[in-house]
Amino acid sequence: MITPENLVRHELIGLDVEKVDSTNKVDVGIKGKVVDESYNTIKVEADSGEKSFIKKNVIFLFTLPDGKQVKVNGEIIISRPEDRIKKKFKKW
Repeated sequence: MITPENLVRHELIGLDVEKVDSTNKVDVGIKGKVVDESYNTIKVEADSGEKSFIKKNVIFLFTLPDGKQVKVNGEIIISRPEDRIKKKFKKW
């Protein structure tokens, strides 16, 4: 079960996400469903089509299946999805 405390250790594909802050202000506010993820990027299916966001220097707002929303600094989730499970995280 995905909770705000363990979100960074779970699969992000399928979750609703919004880009709420970034050093590149052009795409701020775009929201959609995560359709793919790699080491450095998250691909989102938005109303305007697929968008890829670099994780570094971005703050994401993920909506969990139970409706809770969690802000995540993209730098925390920079890694391959399968390696995040093993990664030790400081309290974020």
